[in-house]
Amino acid sequence: MHLSHAHGAPIPDDRERLTVAAEVLALLADRTRLALLVRLSEGEADVTTLTEACGAARPAVSQHLARLRLAGVVTTRKEGRRMVYALGHGHLRRLVEEALSVADHRIGRLPPHD
Repeated sequence: MHLSHAHGAPIPDDRERLTVAAEVLALLADRTRLALLVRLSEGEADVTTLTEACGAARPAVSQHLARLRLAGVVTTRKEGRRMVYALGHGHLRRLVEEALSVADHRIGRLPPHD
């Protein structure tokens, strides 16, 4: 680790940063998990809502959500008898939005831009 940056957290070395970034991108590299994150970027949702949004079977959705939760990508809170899921932080929402923008450009054959 290097010296701390402005927020007081230690700055990871490049190898650690690249490893963690690759792990996050690998989690997004699944269509069902990406669909879940797209829906969660709109706001909190329970398993029933997420199952309807991504079109996968409920057991598969639950397994994907468990994996995302263990990785810290989504958070949970209990609301009565149901579990409500949310994105872990705004960086993930923006990452999902950018991935979809790249897809829009490729599908629509739009020119690249900054």
